[in-house]
Amino acid sequence: MRPLLIFGATRGVGLELGRQERQGGRRVFAFVRPGSESGPLSDLGVEIVTGDALDRETVAAAFGLVPEGAEVVSTIGGRAADGRRADDEGNLNLITEAQRAGGIARFVLVTSIGCGEMAPFRSARAIAVFGEAVDAKTKAEEALRASSLAWTIIRPGGLLSEPATGQGILSTDARMHGFIHRSDVAELIRRVLRDPATIGGAFAAVDAGSARTVNPVEPFPLAGAPAR
Repeated sequence: MRPLLIFGATRGVGLELGRQERQGGRRVFAFVRPGSESGPLSDLGVEIVTGDALDRETVAAAFGLVPEGAEVVSTIGGRAADGRRADDEGNLNLITEAQRAGGIARFVLVTSIGCGEMAPFRSARAIAVFGEAVDAKTKAEEALRASSLAWTIIRPGGLLSEPATGQGILSTDARMHGFIHRSDVAELIRRVLRDPATIGGAFAAVDAGSARTVNPVEPFPLAGAPAR
């Protein structure tokens, strides 16, 4: 298995991804901001790299530390105290430095339902609450699409923290909505990294039981089965 570098690994989907991959014996690196709680990651055997996604020098240093051929997953987002957003600026730094470093086998960007071609189908409430963050994430998606990286974009629906259902699906339907558990998103990322057919694709990620769309639900045929 290729080494994996996760940006945004201290909580949520990133932490769950690190846990699942370490259980499978994979070598995992986590890019962690100074002062963030990295104890749970260290306990899993994850190798910690310290830096800030809004600081390109530390991002460049992180790519210099991981072996050639590594895969990268970014789940970062949010706004810094000075108003800058990791959703766009931070991810743009990651994309730029990943290309500069060379030798990155895959780059998976985790954004949100409503990004990109899904934007016209957002509700007024979603725009009011999440619009600025989603627009920033779309900028990162656009930069990744224009890059030389072997990329995949995953757009989770509403995130839940209950135990996995094993029913997470990917969809290319721009009208797709729904909820999904963080642990199921992590499992979908793992399967995406192992399925070359997902390269160059942007997918909504929802639980099959909550999938809502005006179109027939047609899950993307991911290779392999969920690891249970």
